[in-house]
Amino acid sequence: MDAEDLPQAAPRADLAARGGVGDGGAPVRVWAPTARSVELVAVGAREPMRARPGGWWDSAAALAPGTDYAFSLDGGPDLPDPRSPWQPHGVHGPSRTFDTGAHAWADDGWAGRSSLGAVIYELHVGTFTPAGTLDAAAERLDHLAQLGVDMVELMPVAAFPGSAGWGYDGVALYAVHEAYGGPAALQRFVDAAHARRIAVCLDVVYNHLGPSGNYLGAYGPYFTDRHHTPWGAAVNLDGDDAGEVRAFVVENALRWLRDFHTDALRLDAAHALKDDSVRHLLAELADAVAALEAQVGRPLSLIAESDLNDARMVTPTTAGGLGMTAQWDDDVHHALHALLTGERHGYYVDFGAPATLAKALTGVFVHDGTFSTFRGKDWGAPVPAEVDARRFVVFSQDHDQVGNRALGDRPSRVLGPGRLAVSAAIVLLGPYTPMLFMGEEWGATTPFQYFTDHGEPELAEAVRKGRAEEFGTHGWADLYGGEIEVPDPQSPQTVAASRLDWDERDRPEHARLLRFYRDLIALRRAEPDLSSGERAATTVTVAGDGGWLVMHRGVMDVVVALADGATTVPLPTGDAGAPEVVLAWGETRLADDGTALTAQGPGVAVLRNA
Repeated sequence: MDAEDLPQAAPRADLAARGGVGDGGAPVRVWAPTARSVELVAVGAREPMRARPGGWWDSAAALAPGTDYAFSLDGGPDLPDPRSPWQPHGVHGPSRTFDTGAHAWADDGWAGRSSLGAVIYELHVGTFTPAGTLDAAAERLDHLAQLGVDMVELMPVAAFPGSAGWGYDGVALYAVHEAYGGPAALQRFVDAAHARRIAVCLDVVYNHLGPSGNYLGAYGPYFTDRHHTPWGAAVNLDGDDAGEVRAFVVENALRWLRDFHTDALRLDAAHALKDDSVRHLLAELADAVAALEAQVGRPLSLIAESDLNDARMVTPTTAGGLGMTAQWDDDVHHALHALLTGERHGYYVDFGAPATLAKALTGVFVHDGTFSTFRGKDWGAPVPAEVDARRFVVFSQDHDQVGNRALGDRPSRVLGPGRLAVSAAIVLLGPYTPMLFMGEEWGATTPFQYFTDHGEPELAEAVRKGRAEEFGTHGWADLYGGEIEVPDPQSPQTVAASRLDWDERDRPEHARLLRFYRDLIALRRAEPDLSSGERAATTVTVAGDGGWLVMHRGVMDVVVALADGATTVPLPTGDAGAPEVVLAWGETRLADDGTALTAQGPGVAVLRNA
C-alpha cells in the first residue's frame, strides 16, 4: 500500500510525544522493539512501517479519524494497537482512530475540584441505568447534583472482553468500552458532569491486564517474571527494558486527564504495582500529573487503592513519598461494617468492637503496626498527626465490599433503616473524604454481583469454578444461614439482577433515607467543623457496654445509639447552655438541661454545642 493511498488528515500538534494512539492527523506509531518488520493494515491494504530509534515504528502518512487499522508483526496475525483509542469491534478486532480534539467542550467555566474532602459517588456504568451507557448515566446526573455529590467515580471504562463486566479485566487501556458508548460518550459525560459542577474520577487499572484480548506481550516486554501478582505476571516497571512500559502507563493517565477533561484517577490495587526502581512509578506519575495540573490550571487528583496501611502513599514526592492525593481506607469500612452487622468472618476477625471503630475514626488505620490475624503478621504503620484526614477515602459500601460477597448483597439485606442511617452519618460527618456506592443513598436492595462476558468456553468455566470455590471457605454458608448458590458470573441474569431499581427511591421507606443522606451532605457542607480534615479536632467517646458512641467534631457531636432498645447517652455539660439538635434519625429526645440524649432503638442525632 503506497502512502498516498492512505486517508489523509491535517497534522495534530498536540499528539502525545510518543504518539501511537491513532488519534488521527499524525503518523501512526507503535512500539515493537523485537519485531523485524511491522505492517500497518488499513482500508484493506498493508503498508510496511518504518523502523525508528528505540524500537518504534511509524507509518508514512496519517490515518483520518474513524479509520479502522491493525498491525502485523513479522507477518503474523493482525493485532489491535496497544494504544488503541477505540475498539468498536471488541478487544480482538481492529482498532479505530479517534480525534480527541473534535469534541466541542462546553466546560470553559469549570475551575475543577480536588478530591480532598469531596463527596464521591462510585458507580458502575453498565448497571447504574437500564441502558447501561455513559449517555444514560449522564441523564441521572441531576439526581447526583441534588444529592450533593462533588465527584463521580466511574468504575473502569477501558475496553474489556464481551459487553458486560466490572472492567478490572480491561486489555485496551487507551480505549473506552464500546458497550458504554465509546470515547465520544465519555467526553459527553464529563462535559455534562462539569455543567452540574460535578468532577469526574476515572478508575484505572495498571497493575495487571485481563486474560482475554491481552496482546501487549506480542509487542514487547510489557510483563516480567521478576515479580508476580494475584493475577499472574507483573507489569514490567523496573527492568532494564521498562522505560517504555512506564511511559505507556504515565501517558495513559495524562491522556484521560488532558484529552477527556477528567479531574481525578483512582488507581486500582496500587500496592500491586511491583517496582524496585530507585524512583517508584507512582512518584513518577504524581510528578507528571502535577506538571499537567500547572499547565491546565485546575486541580488533578490521584487516589490510590492500597492495602499497605502506610501514609507514605499520600506523602509528597519531595518528602520521599509516592505523592498520591488520597488513598482508600478499608479499615474504616471493616470497623463500621463489623460493628453494625456482627460479621466476624474472614478479614473482619479483628474488627467489630466500638473501640475499634473509635480507633479507625481517629487514627486512620486499625492495623497501624499491630498484629493482623487475617494476614498472620504485623501490618501497617501509624499515620503522622500532621497528615490531613481528607487524604483518606472512606465508605460503608463500595464495589469490592458488596460485589465480592458470595451473593453480592448490600448491608440493607440485614440492616434496618436505623443502622443504615448510623452508617451514613459516621461516613459523611467523619473527618475523612466520604464515598458512596450507587444506590446506597436510598438503601437500594438490588445486589451488585460479580459478572463477566468471556467468549472462550474454557475461560468462562474457569471463572465459574473459581468463583464457586472462593466462597466455599470463610464461613459464607454459615453467614447466609445454610447452603448458598453463587450466582453464575457468565449469566445475563446476574447482570440484570445487579442493575439499580430506580423506582425504589420513590417508595416511602427509601425516600426517607434519601432525604436523610441529602440533609447529611448539606449539613457537612454548611458546618466547617464537619468538613475539616484536622484529625486533632476529632475524638470519640464509647460506652462501656458498647451501646452508644459519640464522635466529637469541634462544636458538633454525632451521637450514635447502637442498641435495639432504649439507650441514654450522657452528654458533657458546660456553662454555655444545652446543645441544639440540628439533625436526627429515629426516636431521639434531648434532656431539657442538655445532659443526656435518649434514643429508642438504633439512631443518630447531630448536636451543635452552644
